[in-house]
Amino acid sequence: MEQQTQTSQDILYELSDGIGRVTFNRPQARNAFTFAMYERLAEICDEANRDRSIKVLVLQGAGDKAFASGTDINQFRAFTTPQHALEYESRIDRVLTQIEQCRVPTIAAITGACTGGGAGIAACCDLRIGTKTTRIGFPIARTLGNCLSMSSISRLTALVGPARVKDLIFTARLVGAEEAASLGLLNEVVEDGAALQQRASELATLIAGHAPLTLNATKQALVRLQRRLSREEGEDLILMCYMSRDFREGLDAFLNKRPPQWVGE
Repeated sequence: MEQQTQTSQDILYELSDGIGRVTFNRPQARNAFTFAMYERLAEICDEANRDRSIKVLVLQGAGDKAFASGTDINQFRAFTTPQHALEYESRIDRVLTQIEQCRVPTIAAITGACTGGGAGIAACCDLRIGTKTTRIGFPIARTLGNCLSMSSISRLTALVGPARVKDLIFTARLVGAEEAASLGLLNEVVEDGAALQQRASELATLIAGHAPLTLNATKQALVRLQRRLSREEGEDLILMCYMSRDFREGLDAFLNKRPPQWVGE
């Protein structure tokens, strides 16, 4: 019961007039995701698939510092075997696929940092709105030295193209709002958090009034058009990174707030 209560506090969910609002509620940790939060998000998507009264989902982060800053680094402390790495990426792939293939349109309302797994979640949403403070990226080459799964790479490449995926990951930079819009990472940019809430509500209300089968058919058609390599086809790459000395070094360096010393093995 304690775990369920904590999870419900970490992700808030409310439904009103057909619009489901999902709030990642760990502002003290820049809304970093625990494993339980990933599972709760998947549950909400399942609920939207079953409940025809739900027309749209809006995903947002609590506070103004972050949409979501990825997986809580403490979740990686127990990684000691290849199975841990494979199970982690399997979990993430399953949840991201559930977001992407959710029956209803999904809108990511992004303010502040949207990085790593948080950027992965946003990339799965159908529409993304940002503010002037929005920063999006995958800084893993600078932080932990892990990698994206094959399906996440496929999804991101379909969104922005292979050259931009390389740019984002190789430089480990966070892209500002205007550039993110030009790359296709954001559909719109508004002034601030208040404008973001208003625009997300307007857009959700507009979409909620449209033909649900048309919207769902469009979503599923686009998924079918995009050939995706499975996570299993990239397991060797996952193990190469997660089982490396560099990953342990990156984790230790991150937790101790020092620069990592990469050795490439």
